[in-house]
Amino acid sequence: MNNKKPKDIYEYKKWLKEKHRIEISDRTETYYNSVTSRIKPDFEKSDFWIKLTENLREYDGEYLTKTGYHLLTSGFEPELHIKSFDSFLLKTFRKNIIENKRWPDEPEGRWVLPNNWYSKINDIIRTLFEVKYLDGVEFIISKVKSICEKHSMEFRVFLEATEEGYYAAHLYTRQEFEIPKVTWDTEKVYVSIEIQITTQLQEIIRKLLHKYYEDRRKRIVNEEGIKWQWNYKSDEFVANYLGHILHYVEGMIMEIREKQKETIT
Repeated sequence: MNNKKPKDIYEYKKWLKEKHRIEISDRTETYYNSVTSRIKPDFEKSDFWIKLTENLREYDGEYLTKTGYHLLTSGFEPELHIKSFDSFLLKTFRKNIIENKRWPDEPEGRWVLPNNWYSKINDIIRTLFEVKYLDGVEFIISKVKSICEKHSMEFRVFLEATEEGYYAAHLYTRQEFEIPKVTWDTEKVYVSIEIQITTQLQEIIRKLLHKYYEDRRKRIVNEEGIKWQWNYKSDEFVANYLGHILHYVEGMIMEIREKQKETIT
């Protein structure tokens, strides 16, 4: 078989069919939607999610008492979102192809295919917590961890800080869900839920540059062949340095806040 690396999602679908006899069709998407529409309401009814959302006002009050500032933006309510099928399939493309350093062999941890991809892809169900200040990220992390420990749930956290200027905390917890099979029987699988925590400023820049980030994720190589740091006319230069600059500004805000606190005391 030809081991040429797929360059886009269309070549990836062809590769799935030729190598693994997996055809991505409307039926595949319909089944994905039936699975995710089962997982989301089940998680919404979980003790973990109910406790976390009910405690938000208490967390805001505790942070206000400690710092003199509110933790969350006014009226904030977390929402659970289902990853779209197109975005989900794109992530399997990234796992199997783009980020696979062992190509043409399978990536570390096996190929991500329909028989395991609901357990392998960790953000099928996800939510976002938007805090006002940088130290609010660690504050929320500690609260989520505490609830996970109380309910004996797996807890993992990654503080993302990329060369491209992306800063956010990604928290993951796993829970067992009963999902429909293709045969319309059911099976139990462990699925990860992602909780992203970011600041108000970082979320603003993420929304502004969302299309750029999505387009960049689909590319395997830098087509221009030079580092983005030297191409000041490129989209990468503007977008990535905006992220770094905002993170620096947030650090300065925290420093000023701390100095004001020292002056008062």
